[in-house]
Amino acid sequence: MSLTAQTYWAEYAWLGGSVRPDVVIVAATDGRITAVRPGCPVPPAGSVTLRGLTVPGLANAHSHAFHRALRGYVQAGSGAAAADRHGQGAPDSFWTWRKVMYEVADRLTPESYFELARAVYAEMAMAGITCVGEFHYLHHAPGGTRYGDPNAMGQALIAAAGEAGIRITLLDTCYLSSGFGAEPDQHQLRFSDGSADAWAERVSALKGNGTARIGAAIHSVRAVPVDQLATVSGWAEERFAPLHVHLSEQTAENDACVEAHGFTPARLLADHGVLGPRTTAVHATHLTPGDIRLLGHSATGVCMCPTTERDLADGIGPAAELQRAGSPLSLGSDSHAVIDILEEARAMELDERLHTRARGHWTAPQLLRAATADGHAALGWGDDAGRIEVGALADLTTIALDSVRTAGPPSRLGAETAVFAATSADVRHTVVGGRHVVRDGAHQLVPRVPEALAASIAALHG
Repeated sequence: MSLTAQTYWAEYAWLGGSVRPDVVIVAATDGRITAVRPGCPVPPAGSVTLRGLTVPGLANAHSHAFHRALRGYVQAGSGAAAADRHGQGAPDSFWTWRKVMYEVADRLTPESYFELARAVYAEMAMAGITCVGEFHYLHHAPGGTRYGDPNAMGQALIAAAGEAGIRITLLDTCYLSSGFGAEPDQHQLRFSDGSADAWAERVSALKGNGTARIGAAIHSVRAVPVDQLATVSGWAEERFAPLHVHLSEQTAENDACVEAHGFTPARLLADHGVLGPRTTAVHATHLTPGDIRLLGHSATGVCMCPTTERDLADGIGPAAELQRAGSPLSLGSDSHAVIDILEEARAMELDERLHTRARGHWTAPQLLRAATADGHAALGWGDDAGRIEVGALADLTTIALDSVRTAGPPSRLGAETAVFAATSADVRHTVVGGRHVVRDGAHQLVPRVPEALAASIAALHG
């Protein structure tokens, strides 16, 4: 991405799990790091100063870009709109939220999706995110009619990420059924290719580039018939591509799976060869002890999305148990109730504290690893990104240590301050492939990001 070599001087940098002062980082013309030199108190001539704590670029391992259009419209829950004089409304759930989500999805076109996604990805860059995993199932026109380019919607997302200056793994999602054995409903017709073979034919035409990679996803065990799971996982295996799947987000799905097949969703996936080191299960909220063993022993990754899981009242997943069993953990903003990977990292620990009434399940460095190296690995960039080392991609995020949230602790506690106090508002700089995408909190490629978000969202809501 970088057209010219660039030298950065980081006031503090997170190197190998510890905070080091006065670090020179040199990015070559190919966007990779060629030198990392701590202990350089004087910035080299021509270098760009990164004031604060610089960490590897943050990875958002699970995104539905169009869900950003729901923020503020559904956060209070549908019951709030019908609240009585005592402020009490009807109970709300994931399933009532999903109805509103489908209505927004019906209004998107390739052109409007590009505009929305570019603004959303620019917001991500401003939050320090340098790579996003887009769980993409909005493939066709309403009613299921194919566009002239069957991948028009996916191409719009790749182009949007490119213009916003971040990397993307397009996790093209197979979605064929509204439930176990049921045809897609009217909203879901635009998600479906009709069969896994037709999905594979379409997605095989997608091509990545220097900042975009193509992966696969099984929407869920209810949305892909059991006899077609192997087609999707086989497509990913042949290409050494990442494979993601929503897993056990809702107890209703678990119950329906047991009724239809006699097994939990995790056991169903295991028996059909879906689990493994290149697979990431998203949410994994309602698991049995046997499910946890299946995921951990197969080294299947798990992407936790705490802000969405609490927003939708899904529940608290067994993240600590999963990691102890052998599953690496990553983080995602999912429905974008907020876009803040630092908050996702913090929430994983704090939710576990609420669940167990004990503290200290993960250290700040461990949570940063989930937000960086393990997130990139889940998205197929593990050999290239997620660390500040020679040979790695020059993807960097700098977090202020002097804001009203982060001022006070000594610099040696920068990682703890970043994870347990900072928010996306404290991100000062974002560098992707050596390119300074966000500088002093301002996006350099997409002008007036708040206005772009407001305009694209208003157009969808009419």
